[in-house]
Amino acid sequence: MMTETENIKVENELTRMLNIRFPLVMAPMFLVSNEAMLAAGIEAGILACFPSLNYRNESELQSVLEKMNDRIHNRKGKYGNYGMNLIVQKANPWFKKHLDICIRMKVPVVITSLGNPESTINAAHTYGGKVFCDVINLAHAEKCAKAGCDGFVAVGQGAGGHAGPYPLILLTEALKKRFPDLPVMAAGGIANGRALLSSLASGASAGYCGTRFIASTEADVSAEYKQAIVRHKMEDIIMTSRISGTPCSVINTEFAQKIGTEQNWFEKMMSRNSKTKKYFKMLVQRRGFNWLEAAVKPGNYQNLWCAGQSVEMVDEIQSIQDIVADFIRGYFIAYNELKQMNSY
Repeated sequence: MMTETENIKVENELTRMLNIRFPLVMAPMFLVSNEAMLAAGIEAGILACFPSLNYRNESELQSVLEKMNDRIHNRKGKYGNYGMNLIVQKANPWFKKHLDICIRMKVPVVITSLGNPESTINAAHTYGGKVFCDVINLAHAEKCAKAGCDGFVAVGQGAGGHAGPYPLILLTEALKKRFPDLPVMAAGGIANGRALLSSLASGASAGYCGTRFIASTEADVSAEYKQAIVRHKMEDIIMTSRISGTPCSVINTEFAQKIGTEQNWFEKMMSRNSKTKKYFKMLVQRRGFNWLEAAVKPGNYQNLWCAGQSVEMVDEIQSIQDIVADFIRGYFIAYNELKQMNSY
């Protein structure tokens, strides 16, 4: 139970900006994040996020946003917030419609991925929304900073989904060195309070965690998917570009081995051709969406499950309330251990 941690508050510039009581973000997860998870995250006082692509029907997306706006205005505690992830690349056919709904519903926090975020940043700033951009390197971060983003999601090695090529601590430190005034959410390998504290020590303002929350009672994915998160280890995570054209972290199941980790020569050619790449990427992503949608359902043998290397640290399925409580306890245990170290 969370009772002994529910009133604890850890404050920094990001928690104040986002009105959360603890520097933890429940990352948006395609086909995993749902209303129950968002509600539980908000009530736990953290930032709970979801991808707009989980609700591709416009009326469904609007309904979810209405419920979340009502929840943050009527939550039990003082803290807790939500955010929405937008895939801003041209290959996303839902981007413009979802951005329009985002503006109309005044989503408080927007996280952009895989494209130029400038139009999203400008739109969200018209109503006071905050925009954080997924970045895997300093070059992309530079473009996002020039576009006026409010901060970064540093996506490092080991992250679930579209992971980056650099160690998370190195990427976080580099971002803070280059952009000292912009807060960083650190993503990749964070599944407990000890890992969260290490990311804050490297300059991050919050930990960005997805994989741990898949193994939650509120997630309505198949029991097989949840058990896979608990059962598998970091060496069981592989990267494949077959799902979206961009390297994506998945559990190394038989089906993942069957589809392979690299696009074939024809796919690479079509993805690079200036005349075909936009529409071919749409086809590739549609195929990948279909694979992933089938895999989260019970009894499906084509098991293609996104996850990060932090599966290594996930040992049981818990409620989101208890997961957050464990994060808080683990954070302070690690913090106090460091305080007790002697200096010479």
